[in-house]
Amino acid sequence: MASWDQDYVDMDGPGRITFGPGRAGSFQFGLVQGQMDCMPAEQQERVDFTWLGFDEGTEHMGRGHARIVGGELQGHLYFHLGDDSAFRAVRAPQTRQRKSSA
Repeated sequence: MASWDQDYVDMDGPGRITFGPGRAGSFQFGLVQGQMDCMPAEQQERVDFTWLGFDEGTEHMGRGHARIVGGELQGHLYFHLGDDSAFRAVRAPQTRQRKSSA
């Protein structure tokens, strides 16, 4: 993230952004966590989102957008009437699950 260093981003576990089924998504970095309502932007290869969440227990909301550029997710996150930051993210490596024998 452009506005926060990596130590802060990973303070409470690795920073992440996740897009789920339908319009759902979530993110976490530092002590900030949020649930996203995502919508593909018209005539653009990006997703726009609004979000609602918490920073150290204080409720916040905002908006953002993201797109895939050269194999990484690039975007911008905005706090309503507050801070904002560009961000970059790469897909987490897939982990193989072992089948248990019974």
